[in-house]
Order: sequence, then structure tokens, then C-alpha cells
Amino acid sequence: MIAGLVTALAFTGAVVFAVPGRPIDRENIRLHRTNAFVDHTNRFSYLNPPPTVDLGYAIHEATLNETGHYFNFSNIRYGAAPIGDLRFKAPIAPTVIDRTVNDGQRPSVCAQAYPVWPMVAGEFMEGASQSELEHVNSQIDPMLASMKIDTIDSMGEPDLRQTEDCLFLDVIVPDQIFHGDRRAPVLVWVGGDGFVIGEKNQDAATLIAQSQADGGEGVVFVSINYRLGIFGFLSGSTFNQQDGVSNAGLLDQRLAFEWVQKNIHLFGGDPARVTVMGQSAGAGSIMHHITAYGGTNGPAPFSQAIIQTPSFAPIARDEPQVALYESILTKAQALIGPHITDVAALRNLDFETLASLNRIIVAASPYGTFTFGPTVDGSFVPKLPGTLLDEGAFDTNVKVMVSHNSAEGFFFTSPLVTTEEILTEHVKASFPTADEATLEDLLQNVYPPIYDGSYPYDIPFERLSLILEEVFFTCNTRYLNVAFQNQGYAYYFDVRPAIHGTDIYYTFFNGDTQGIYEEVLPVLPDVATAMQKYITNFAMSTEGNPNGRGLPFFPRYQSNSTNLVINERGVGAVMTDTTANPRCDWVLHNFLPKI
Repeated sequence: MIAGLVTALAFTGAVVFAVPGRPIDRENIRLHRTNAFVDHTNRFSYLNPPPTVDLGYAIHEATLNETGHYFNFSNIRYGAAPIGDLRFKAPIAPTVIDRTVNDGQRPSVCAQAYPVWPMVAGEFMEGASQSELEHVNSQIDPMLASMKIDTIDSMGEPDLRQTEDCLFLDVIVPDQIFHGDRRAPVLVWVGGDGFVIGEKNQDAATLIAQSQADGGEGVVFVSINYRLGIFGFLSGSTFNQQDGVSNAGLLDQRLAFEWVQKNIHLFGGDPARVTVMGQSAGAGSIMHHITAYGGTNGPAPFSQAIIQTPSFAPIARDEPQVALYESILTKAQALIGPHITDVAALRNLDFETLASLNRIIVAASPYGTFTFGPTVDGSFVPKLPGTLLDEGAFDTNVKVMVSHNSAEGFFFTSPLVTTEEILTEHVKASFPTADEATLEDLLQNVYPPIYDGSYPYDIPFERLSLILEEVFFTCNTRYLNVAFQNQGYAYYFDVRPAIHGTDIYYTFFNGDTQGIYEEVLPVLPDVATAMQKYITNFAMSTEGNPNGRGLPFFPRYQSNSTNLVINERGVGAVMTDTTANPRCDWVLHNFLPKI
């Protein structure tokens, strides 16, 4: 599927960014991996005695960040271990009572998996020639063919934190809130990364500091793990008939949100003032929570949402879900044995074997996709979120702020798309269940092969990029803005390179300006600070208002589709939303129901 941008090069842990359309000298680039996990040895010192919180089923002890004056309650269990009979099932609350004081120093990460197509994307971003790209691409099929269950772990550095028992969250709370008399607003982070990659360990120190600047009351920050890939997003009628539960990863998130409602007051947080925030797959997840059960199962377990580039592959029909599940069984039979014929057999596999199978399946994801993600299941997801928003079947009381970047589709578009024929092949691969008539309409009428300047593309690569960008990313923001009666807030992130995921360096800017391309494209501190203030102001406002002292005015979306612009020149300019176009309307009403 098309979603998050950790965009790690397959099995290398490297993250690559670039300026769209501008080759970059390789000598000026150092691949940079964001390590958001705070080094407890260097930054934390224990209090004597450290503060603790009693959850009833567990006692958690905090560490203190002396620089930021906040407590970190790490690795709090919010769900029972999803192992054994609970694998592929909806999560349940913790069932084991453990009165041993837990200092949170044993990290847990859900099983991760990486596609291999970023090998080509990474070379493209570094300015490789067409022949070099073709050479790298030619290596992919032999690499995939060589992957075996017992050798896949030798590709790349193993992450010993990965475990199936991974339903944990972190709570970071300022000292003044923890020891204060008033309950403070809560900001819950849902990570992205394609529903196959990601973890809760996110350094929110500067974001928290911004919430306390100028006398602000501050926020309690929560970040969560949830099951990914084959563990969290198998689906389809056949899978369900065999005792599997679709969208387990989304249900994990829901359980975490409910945990916040029940327990966050123990940390000084106000359960009535919870803002959920996510980017990419995390934002796409939040769309599913806003529209959960078609709005028929009570209010959402949060009051506000910051939704940054919501993305997921829209899968409305059962047929592709069944086909994926059956193809996974076939692959498992070839790699493991002929006895892998149903959910029970997958459930009986040890974690290491299933995790290796997951890595092999995700590795083979078609260009720009990640294989797994949310699907329509008839219950938690009765229809696609865009359709439910269009029908008014969602929690209308949630207050929203949404955003998208100016080059969302760029990274996910193959640079080998140089002709109409290749473009058509890639469109069919991206939308394998769309019928010929619908694809013909998309390619000839909605995104026609006209390169005379009358459309926002000049070559086939740019045309495909726009198709992927609008279907998988930016039109989702339009559906949200319109559904909430144009009363939310929306911003347009256009700081170069402005490809998918680069806004994260600004959301969680921590003073390190070398977040993207070091000397070539450093993070701009003033822009990052303004963006963080808008975010924290929104979270702290009971009316979901990002405006505040010292900031340019942020207008509502309104009927004229207003976006605040964030670019190298700063913030404050406004523009008409690029998604306010007939293409997004066509995608919603004529395309999504057929794929």
C-alpha cells in the first residue's frame, strides 16, 4: 500500500530524501537515520525515589529528563500479549496483574518489514542515471527469489527489540503537570510508515517544551505501538471464516485510545481533552477511527485530531482481500510446508517463522506499495472512510486540523515510468481490481495524456505521480475538510523537498537542523518552531484552534478551501487548497467504490 515514509532502503535502515526534480551531488549526502529513542544513560537520571503510577494491574516507575523537566513512563502494557490463540484476534485489555515495579527499561517493538523497491527510489533520489536505475531494478527479482525463511534474518542488522508481545505505549508528562492540581490536555501520537514499519519511540521533548512556552499549560504526550503487516492487517471473508479478525492493528490503536480514556488522569492528563495526531499511515488510521462503525457506536475516544497526509490503499471489496490471503498461504506452503492451509496453521507458527514470512511478503510489494493496510470489514470499517465522510456517517463532533505536502506522490512513483505503456502497467498494478472501463476513464478523461501545460504534469512520470498522490494521499484531506463543513484548519507543507514524510522533521524538530539533507537542505528552526506552536496550540485549545500569540493568523478552511502555507519563507501566506478540484470528487464517487 501507499503510506508512511520511513522509506527505509530495504534491509539497510537508511532513509533517503531528495529535492523533487533536482539531482543532488552524492558527495553532499549522508544517509541519515532518525533515532528517536532517547538514550537513558546520557539524558536520564533517577530520582530518589522515582515517581510511580499504580494502574491496578501494574505499577510503573518514571525516569526524569532533567533538561526538559519531564517524566517518561516507558513501555506501559495496554493490551494482553497477542500471542497463541490471541494472534490474529482483536486485542484485549491486560489480564495479568503484576505488582512488581516496572521501570520501563525493556523496550518492545512490533514485527517490522521493509519492501525492496526503495532501493530504486533511493538511487533515483541521489541522482542516478536511467541506466543505473535499470541496473538496480534488475537486481530486485533475483534478490526476492533468494529469500528464504531461514536466511531472511541475515539481511540487515537484526532488531532484538522486535517481539509479538508489543502492545505497549509511552507516557511523557511535564513535571509541573504530574505534580500539579489541574488536568492537562493530552496529545496521542500514532506513527505511520506503511502499516508495516514503525514504533512508538518518538522524541517529543521540543514539542512538549513548545506547549509550555509563554506560560502554556503544556501537554501530556502518549505514543503507541500497534501490530503491523501480517500480524495486524490480514483480512477478508475467508480469513474471517477461519477465526481471524480483520484490521487487528486498528483495533490495537482503539484499545490504546480507550486505555488513555481510562488511565491518563493518573498522569495528570484530562481524558476529555485528548487530541490524536498521526502522519501518513498513522493519519490514515485516524480517518478510520473518526468513521469507525459508521458513527453508530458512540463518540470517538478523542475530541480532536491532527491528521498529516492521511494515506492508505483504499480496498473496498472482499475479492482483493481474499486473493492476498490465499497468496500468502501459497507462499507459506512453498517456504514452510504444505500444511500451512489456514489461519490455524499460521497461528501455530513460532514468532520468528511468521516474522520472516512477513518480511519476505512485504519485500515483494509492488513499487510504491507495502502490501498490508486497513480494509473494509463490514464492522469497524463498514465502508471506506471517504465514503463514510461523504455520507455523514462519522463522529461529527471531532475537531480537525489536516495537512498535506506539495510532492506526496514523488517518492512512490517509479522513475522507470518514461512511456505511456509503462505508466499504464503501473496503474494496473496499483489498482489490480479496477475494471477496464474505470481505468480507461481514469487514464483518458480524469488524468489524460495531455502534456501541453493544461494539467499539472508535463511527462508520464509526473502524471503517474499525481494519480498516486491524489488517490492515496491528498484527496483524503479534501474528504475530511468538506465533511467537517469547512470549519477545520488545513495547512500545505511546501518546505523543500516536501516529499512525503519530510514534514516529520518539523513536527518533531529537536534542535538538530541536519534532519533531511544536512548542508543541502537543513531544517529551518523558525519554520519548525511555528509549526510546533500551531500543533500544540490546537491540542491545548478546547475549541481546536491553532492560533496563538506571536503566530501569523491561521484561517479556517471555509467554503473557499483555504490552506495556510508553510514553506522556506516561513508561515502566514494562504492559498486555495490544491485538492479542491474535480479529480478528487471523481475519485470519491466513481473510482473508490470499484477498487
